[in-house]
Order: sequence, then C-alpha cells, then structure tokens
Amino acid sequence: METLELMAHNLHEVRLDDEDRRLLFHVPSTALFEADEAVTRIIDALRTGHCTREELHARLPAYLEPGVLDGSLQDLRTLEIVVEQDRPVPLDIRSQQVQRTALNTLVLNVSTGCNLSCTYCYKEDLDTPGASKRMNIETAKAAVEMLLRESPQEPRYTIVFLGGEPLTHLPFIKDAVAYCERRFAEAGKAVEFVMTTNATLLTPATVDYLDKHRFGLSISMDGPQAIHDRHRKTIGGVGSYATVRRKVDMLLSRYRSRPVGARVTLTAGVTDVEYIWEHLFREVGFAEVGFAPVTSGPVDTFNLSPAEVVQVFAGMKQLGQRYLAAALHQYNIGFSNMHQLLTNLYHGYKKSLPCGAGLKMLSVNHAGELDLCHRFTGSELSSFGNVQTGVDTPRLTEFLSARLKREGTGCATCYIRNLCAGGCYHESYAHYGNPVHPTYHYCELMRDWVDFGISIYSRIQKANPGFFARYINTRKAS
Repeated sequence: METLELMAHNLHEVRLDDEDRRLLFHVPSTALFEADEAVTRIIDALRTGHCTREELHARLPAYLEPGVLDGSLQDLRTLEIVVEQDRPVPLDIRSQQVQRTALNTLVLNVSTGCNLSCTYCYKEDLDTPGASKRMNIETAKAAVEMLLRESPQEPRYTIVFLGGEPLTHLPFIKDAVAYCERRFAEAGKAVEFVMTTNATLLTPATVDYLDKHRFGLSISMDGPQAIHDRHRKTIGGVGSYATVRRKVDMLLSRYRSRPVGARVTLTAGVTDVEYIWEHLFREVGFAEVGFAPVTSGPVDTFNLSPAEVVQVFAGMKQLGQRYLAAALHQYNIGFSNMHQLLTNLYHGYKKSLPCGAGLKMLSVNHAGELDLCHRFTGSELSSFGNVQTGVDTPRLTEFLSARLKREGTGCATCYIRNLCAGGCYHESYAHYGNPVHPTYHYCELMRDWVDFGISIYSRIQKANPGFFARYINTRKAS
C-alpha cells in the first residue's frame, strides 16, 4: 500500500488574510493557483505526516466527498506536490548540465570612454574620452557573423550598444546599424537595437536617427537634482542633472518609436524610492523607472548598508501598493521592477539560470573578446572566446553548469529557485569573489519581494484581469 507525503520543496503558500484566500505557488513551474477547500485540507493533513490514501481520507472532514478528494489528490500528484514516500529529489533541483547555448543577443562595448565621471561606476575598464579604446567596425562585423554562425536558427536578434558612453562613438554606431540591418535582412532575420546612455550627448538629429531605427532606450538618471548630482558628475566634477534634464525633455518630446525608460542606481544614503519615482515618472515623464540597489560595488563607500537595503525594499513595496491601486483602474505607473515580476508570474516564466548571460547573450569588448556580460568587461574573469574564433563552448557550458548545481546549496529548497536562480553573476562575483556563488545576502528580501508580488498579482487578476492583457502582453510583444 503506497504511502503519500507532501513534497514541500515544490509548494509555497501565500495567504491573503484580508480576503481569506490561500494561493499555491507551484515552485517547479512558477504557476500560481487558487486553492479550494479540498486541496487545502489535503495539504494541511499531510503536513502532520505521511500516510496512506485511506489514512488521509480518515484525517479529512466527513462532508468532503471521496470523489472530490480523489480528484484533488490526483491533481496534486500530477504537480508532484504530493508524491509517494522516498521519491527522489525533484528534477529541477538535481545537478544538471548545460548542453548548448542559443545566442541571440550581443552587447557591443563600443568605447571605454565616458564624458562623465560617475563616482560609483562599476566599469573596470573606464577611460576619459581622450584615452578611450574604441571598437572598430570590422570587430562589430565579425561579431555579427559569429552570432549568425553560432545560432543560425534564431528568428530575431538584439544588438546592444554600451560604453563608457556609447554616444561618444556615434559614427561607429551608425556604421554598425547599417551593417546589421543589411546583413540580418539577407539572412531572413529580424534585428532590434538597444542602448543605455547618460543622455548628455543627445541632439535633435541624433534622437531622430535613433527614433528612425527604433532603438530601445534606457537613460541613466538617478532622480531629482540633489540626488542625481551626488555621483553623476562631469569629468570636471560638476553635477550633470541640468544637462541631462534638458536633453531628456528634448528626447521625450520627439521620440515616438518606443517607450523610454530610466535606470536609477541607488547608493548609500539614497533609499527614497517613491520620491525618485515621483520625479522621474510624473515630473520628467519617463514611461518606466527601474531601480538597481548597489550592495557589492568595487568601492564600499557607495554600497547600501544592510539596513538601507531593507529600507529600499520597503520603499519598493510602498510603490508596489500604488502600482496595484493604479492597475485596478487600468493604469500603469511604470514601476519596472514590479512590472517585470508580474510579467514572470503572468507568463509562468521559470529559469534555471539567473539571466541570459552566457546562455542567450554575450558581451563583446573593444578588442573582440567575449565576456559573460557587460559587467564583466574589464574584470579579471577570463573571456569565453572571441569574435574571430567563436565561443569557447566547452568552457562556457562548464561555467553555466556549475551554477545549475543546486544540491547542497540554499537554492535546493528555496521556493523562488526558479525565479531567482541564485541571483546575478556579477553580484556574486563582487560580493563573494565567485560568480556561481548564490547571492545569499539578498535571499530573505527577495523571498519577501516575491511573496509581495504574488499578492499584488492575485489581487489584480481577481479584480481587473484586463490589466494583464493590455500591459503585460503588450510589453512582452515590444
């Protein structure tokens, strides 16, 4: 006679006390379910210990019909929430091996030079414009050809332009775009372009060019002037806010092809998420605002303290409540951290690795060497090949496979393992000196953030499901 037990590693519950609802988060698939009474009774009964089917029925209220219970039990078994006793460790937390990559994105580090001198910059290869090392067009062409050789089956590719400040090398960008548009069209493939810029070098002509080629733009801007000018200074030590604001106003007045977002870097002493969002979304007019807390930067002076990180997450939850209130009225307030989490939950995205770095994306430095991502360009982590000889696939897949090994780590039993997947490689590298080490310093905060996101998602899904159709699917398609 089979003995049943609860596979706790595959299940996480979120209770909405004010609505007397129990939500089941299915960890392996990242799917979210509303639990009915039969399901919750079975789970609660098995939490007291494993038992046979007959013993389980005896533990449950008599008014629940056996047919209903058996149907619910079968559903839970299909999901591997209830299993036969002594079943092996779930597949998604066993050691696995990456067999191949499917590259579709290249980050071109077009120049090591930047016209600003932001005090918190993580770039280890940063130079002044006059001393910058620039990528030439032949390296860019070789990178595109390598991408097509490595992953000829991909229907769509993305080329990202980064620096330093990429607009210090605008003629190169124009040459690279022209080559990409022609070459990908010849191959019957689609291509899109993305750029992160400090905005200081934007002109109407440049904006119109970027608009014509439908660049996805992200502007580095840290908030109101007093906050922005603390660290985002010119080489001469002057705050850059006035210039950036003037350029952004011009950009937003004439850019039509895609929404423009702001990327905010939160450093020591800067934790007021709502205040910064109010300025950038309501006053400046960005379509989205995303926040990146600094906890493992190369200069400790700029890292948020543990107490400040808690304050940041509390502020993000406060802004998340405003996101909820707006969503219930079919309005999106452009809080991209929350929007991304809800996108993952809505589509049931699951990931075994923290991001596409090495798997779908590689970064190309000015000399054509391939780095895991742009954050590692200039670091001591060895490259994974170059654009001439191609990807060092054995070394890359070995590296990625090392991050897949969850047994013996906190990730093995963590219920957000398929949303977080251990955290950012560069965060691990900076904090622990090992890019495949889980980011344990974020774990509790990230679990709380996911629980909060689940509650927000479920409330929107119940009261205004049309919000997802209008904003989440549209965002995915774009």
